Amino acid sequence: MDHSDEEIRLPRSRQANERLHALIPGGAHTYAKGEDQYPEDLAPVISHGRGAHVWDVDGNRYIEYGSGLRSVSLGHAHPRVTEAARRELDRGSNFVRPSLLEAEAAERFLATVPSAEMVKFAKNGSDVTTAAVRLARAVTGRPRVALCGDHPFFSVDDWFIGTTPMSAGIPAAITELTVSFPYGDLAATEELLLRYEGEIACLILEPAGHQEPPPGYLEALRELADRHGCVLVFDEMITGFRWSEAGAQGLYGVVPDLSTFGKALGNGFAVSALAGRRELMEWGGLRHFGDRVFLLSTTHGAETHSLAAAMAVQTTYVEEGITAQLHSLGERLAAGVRAAADGMGVGEHVVVRGRASNLVFATLDENGRPSQEYRTLFLRRLLAGGVLAPSFVVSSALDEADIDRTVDVVAQACAVYRKALDAADPTPWMGGRAVKPVFRRLV
Repeated sequence: MDHSDEEIRLPRSRQANERLHALIPGGAHTYAKGEDQYPEDLAPVISHGRGAHVWDVDGNRYIEYGSGLRSVSLGHAHPRVTEAARRELDRGSNFVRPSLLEAEAAERFLATVPSAEMVKFAKNGSDVTTAAVRLARAVTGRPRVALCGDHPFFSVDDWFIGTTPMSAGIPAAITELTVSFPYGDLAATEELLLRYEGEIACLILEPAGHQEPPPGYLEALRELADRHGCVLVFDEMITGFRWSEAGAQGLYGVVPDLSTFGKALGNGFAVSALAGRRELMEWGGLRHFGDRVFLLSTTHGAETHSLAAAMAVQTTYVEEGITAQLHSLGERLAAGVRAAADGMGVGEHVVVRGRASNLVFATLDENGRPSQEYRTLFLRRLLAGGVLAPSFVVSSALDEADIDRTVDVVAQACAVYRKALDAADPTPWMGGRAVKPVFRRLV
């Protein structure tokens, strides 16, 4: 079923959303997938996906971006990945003792990320970032965590969520142990380390975000952590594989003490990884002489089908040059969107940001300020054109025709955007309430 250039109606999705809300708090298992992130009555419920396309329960097909919150970087139902998982399912997926596949998966991962010496697998990013924080506290004997305040998410656990507007239920005593530093500002970071001299266990950050690291920044941060006795942790959930197979640490040549991977590692299968220096990681093992650390111990952390999927993902990235493909597709998309926005006179209001493999967009009002109302208008027009794009994060399953079609739809959306700017009021084109930020105190 194709979309018209006018409106899109989703009666079955609307019914399915009601069913979801009745059974699941928030109507989704991830807040970023919530109905409130989409225009009113335009939150499609997905039936299935293949490659770069998904279909909703109403039969509409979309070109999809940000697939699986950046996790499905090879496209849905990638044959090499699904076949690897299927082979293991026929052999059993979870046993009372480790399987040999766990050693093979670890060897494959450490060959892909050679700056790490040991690895432990889990199911989601929060498992491994929290394990990194716990390990840093154990190794240093220090209580505080310093996180980069410019990066949006690190964990579902209290040490991070207590710092967000959704801090209900988290004791202040826990939140007080987390402090923040600004990305790229070494002086401010050192001032923080001096203010809490001998108290900060680790510095945790995404090594890169929407902007490239300032020259020498990561190297200097490495030196700063060493000088103050902190553990340096790179959260590579997003940068892992999208920046290079070895993550941002491989691209920029700066080795953290610990790093965490997930998302693209499994292409939709649940797998994450904590990797790092042997002398730190062994604190969670049986071959050292200090206090034991409860590093990671999860019933499903080593499910064979997820580890097999991860191995297939790594093989595919290396053999097919996937990171380069992501950059090429992203560059074509970014250039097209910018040209379309400029052509409609909204180039200063619809703004594409980020590395080509990890593009996001900002929607700015007539005064150049970020606007949820204009985002609502923009998303509504994209959906009407068959583009599901909470971001412009590409997968390698996209082809040039998908990109060109997306740019055409963006141009149509920008034409409406221009009308709203001229009226200084996007309300007539929003179709209802504005989309909402994920992190907010009130519903």
